[in-house]
Amino acid sequence: MFVMIVVFSGINNYNFFFIKYAVCHEQQGSNEKAALMLGHRSFVAEVKGPLGGGESAGTAMSDVTNVGKQDEGRRGGPHHVGAQELSKLYSPAKRLQEWVCVILCLGLMAVNGVFLITCFSIAHLPFLFLSIVAGMLVADFASGLVHWGADTWGSVEMPLFGKAFIRPFREHHIDPTAITRHDWIETNGDNCMLTLLPMTVLACSFVTLSAVQLEARHSWNCFVYVLAVFVTLTNQIHKWSHTYHGLPQVVELLQKWHLILPRRHHRIHHVSPHETYFCITTGWLNYPLEFLGFWGTLETLIEKLTGARPRADDLKWACKVK
Repeated sequence: MFVMIVVFSGINNYNFFFIKYAVCHEQQGSNEKAALMLGHRSFVAEVKGPLGGGESAGTAMSDVTNVGKQDEGRRGGPHHVGAQELSKLYSPAKRLQEWVCVILCLGLMAVNGVFLITCFSIAHLPFLFLSIVAGMLVADFASGLVHWGADTWGSVEMPLFGKAFIRPFREHHIDPTAITRHDWIETNGDNCMLTLLPMTVLACSFVTLSAVQLEARHSWNCFVYVLAVFVTLTNQIHKWSHTYHGLPQVVELLQKWHLILPRRHHRIHHVSPHETYFCITTGWLNYPLEFLGFWGTLETLIEKLTGARPRADDLKWACKVK
């Protein structure tokens, strides 16, 4: 039966996803259903039995219900207490870092693009398509790996990385539309930082290598360039997947043709507990990775080795009321 459902997911992944969660909800007790409404599977695990401090599941759910009545912003959005607190952690120093990374990255992208064009010959054409597709695939997997890691592990309180890089992921699950209110710098600054090193190495190779060496490496250089460009644009593509008004027609066409992450496709990730469909560049790899149970297997291994609970910090911010 399970195999049949998984095969069916490859044909109609949207129906499979919602059937899966409908069955999950139907099988839970009333307390667990309430926990699922809050959006976190890990919370369900806690309310199923006694909690730390001697609280019973019924008491814990009663407290949660009372809090929910007192705070209309609990379900998420810009009025959620956690979303407001996380938004305030965006600092002037972070803004400066983003500006510097954007300027450097775009400059290197332009320089490398010119070098690739000047080194191009008709002999490279058969391999150009393969380089582009491979670059997009690897960028999609990289986006999933980073997205999964930041969604699932770590905390906002982590030194150096917490407020700068984990914070946006926590805010996004509580207030998914916040990204649509970010300008180009805030949206793309961190991704520009990630691609500075490969873009710099690529630029140096164009300056230091001979014409013969560049000829031999052209397909590889195209792959690296396409990979870096799509990694750089991943959060912009992600932002477009949350934007339902005023998108350029070319963006809507790219989404329709699934050359970049479609809006309907990305909605699956935002069904609680945000445990699947992490790839947000093209989304091409979400189908096979879900079929293989890739992310769930990694989480199980890490939890057994370290004792860390997946999405524990995400849960904390989602349940924040004051």
